[in-house]
Amino acid sequence: KQWYQRRVAITAGGKDGVVFGVEKIITSKLYEEGSNRRVHSIDGHIGAAVAGLLSDARAVVNRARDEAANYRDTYQVPIPLKALTERLGKYMHYFTVYGSLRPFGVSILLGTWDETNGPKLMEIDPSGTARGFYGCAVGKGKQNAKTEIEKLDLSNMTCKELVKEVAKVIYSVHDEVKDKHFELELSWIGKETRGTHQLVPQDIYNEAKTYAEEALNDSDDDDTDM
Repeated sequence: KQWYQRRVAITAGGKDGVVFGVEKIITSKLYEEGSNRRVHSIDGHIGAAVAGLLSDARAVVNRARDEAANYRDTYQVPIPLKALTERLGKYMHYFTVYGSLRPFGVSILLGTWDETNGPKLMEIDPSGTARGFYGCAVGKGKQNAKTEIEKLDLSNMTCKELVKEVAKVIYSVHDEVKDKHFELELSWIGKETRGTHQLVPQDIYNEAKTYAEEALNDSDDDDTDM
């Protein structure tokens, strides 16, 4: 479980879309902001967030993109999330059953949204097992993150509200002792983006980051008072 040790990825579905959030640890002062992203677009209508080994994540994401492209070429329509999840899960499971291969050290969260079906979220773990969720977290601190997500009234929250809460959860589970510096990544897909997966606009990103930092400081002040 070495791939669980350093970062957390979260996804949550609201009434008008899906939000992805990732804690990306910064290990050097020379780090270039925005590099080695852990949120990705699989197809225009499907987004993804990954937790685990970065090289493995790239391989899994590229495979997912190939599956989406092949489906579109064959059927002339975008791939449904369920079909993509089944194909990618089988591919990841294949690497667990042969001695000459090793399992992928990565979990991937997939999400989509449309006017008819609303938000759809899936998680695929390294064994290739896929599960559907209304909200999910993987990686370090995932249990604490899931506990915080369960407190939210997801079905009645907009994406703009969810962006703030996802950022708050990531800040709350971040381990400042072991990993002092990290970069917050946020993306979404929903009504605001007309069903296209995109990075959260900078003004909304800054607002969510400030909200999360203030909530964390308030929590620290309460602990100090006690």
